[in-house]
Amino acid sequence: MFDHFVWSVVVSPPLIVLAAFAVAGRLAPALAARVLAWSAAIVAAAGMANLAVFAMKAVAEVPAVAQAMGWSAAVVRDDTARVPWVSWGSLVLLIVATAAAGWAHRRHRRDLRTARSFPRPEGDVLLVDDPAVTAFAVPGRSPGRGLPRDPGWVVVTTGMREALSREQYTALLAHERAHLAGAHHRLVRLAELAGAAHPALRWVSGQVGFLVERAADEQAAAEVGERRLVAQAVGRAALVAARARAGSRGALTPASSMLHAAGPSRPGVVPRRVAALLRPVPGTTALLWLVPALVAAGTVVWTGEAIYDLQELLRFAYLGRP
Repeated sequence: MFDHFVWSVVVSPPLIVLAAFAVAGRLAPALAARVLAWSAAIVAAAGMANLAVFAMKAVAEVPAVAQAMGWSAAVVRDDTARVPWVSWGSLVLLIVATAAAGWAHRRHRRDLRTARSFPRPEGDVLLVDDPAVTAFAVPGRSPGRGLPRDPGWVVVTTGMREALSREQYTALLAHERAHLAGAHHRLVRLAELAGAAHPALRWVSGQVGFLVERAADEQAAAEVGERRLVAQAVGRAALVAARARAGSRGALTPASSMLHAAGPSRPGVVPRRVAALLRPVPGTTALLWLVPALVAAGTVVWTGEAIYDLQELLRFAYLGRP
């Protein structure tokens, strides 16, 4: 069974990272974000399922448990006798991964509650009187069955509005509305949960965050009809927001998991976005989405085989009990 652990927990996550390098600049940003977010989430879930399989094996190795269930603890233990640490090590890793993913989920829900605490505007833009320079998209609540979809809204501070020209402000709103239309917060949440569950996927999580910003940039450029204008809006918003943060101006700070055009980001992200907008629309290689998708699919198959092998091992241990 150890080969299942190696493939799903050790090999597949780095393969998704390599796949992210391969597809990030060769697929349309919106497609790349979806494929990478879902592939990372599937690989993380499959890895946790494999950890759960080995954790169950660890419990099955306990003599008291084996005696109560009527199988041979020695037979169960001998399956991984050459790597005796893997069963109990998997139990520890499963606890850590579950706790980390749970913490990330709670943080995301807390950020959503904070963002939704603003009064709902009559339209889709809420202008907040605050010198802080920021703008972000607030996803709508999930509607009940049969109810119309809540599209969400955009929060913009007066500090941001005053920093941009009318045309740049229009481009900024188009960018934030693209986040809402594409449900980008869900992709970011999927990728963040995957990164919390497996450290190797944290880079993919950051890449998905960058790709949803690029997707919103491209959608905004298509809407306003001028790529250079969107580049100017992105650059200007980021510049004045950085200056405002350095001077601690304003009280409004977007929640860390909200989608915003001018919030804190990793060094080099905004220049990359601006540079991409100043170039023509890049060509894409559509079939490249199969690379991460096949890695994820292979991990699911391998996980199913691990579950089957555990069942067979326990059946053999039952038949082979002394």
